[in-house]
Amino acid sequence: KSGIVLAATVKEKPQLAEVVAVGPGGFVDGNEVKMYLNVGEKVVFNKFSATEIKLDGQEYLIIRQGDILAVIE
Repeated sequence: KSGIVLAATVKEKPQLAEVVAVGPGGFVDGNEVKMYLNVGEKVVFNKFSATEIKLDGQEYLIIRQGDILAVIE
């Protein structure tokens, strides 16, 4: 009776990733943002909401917490 419903017209499929690091949180527009994600959790996000970077030969994605669609348990 609850969940996430995606329209059939959505062309880009959500992506799955594992959290390897989490920032400290902070303030956005004067509002405190607390981090609810933890290292090791698996998350679902839209492909184009991530920024790809390469560090020491390893590829990483940087994603705002607000762009996470779901946490897989």
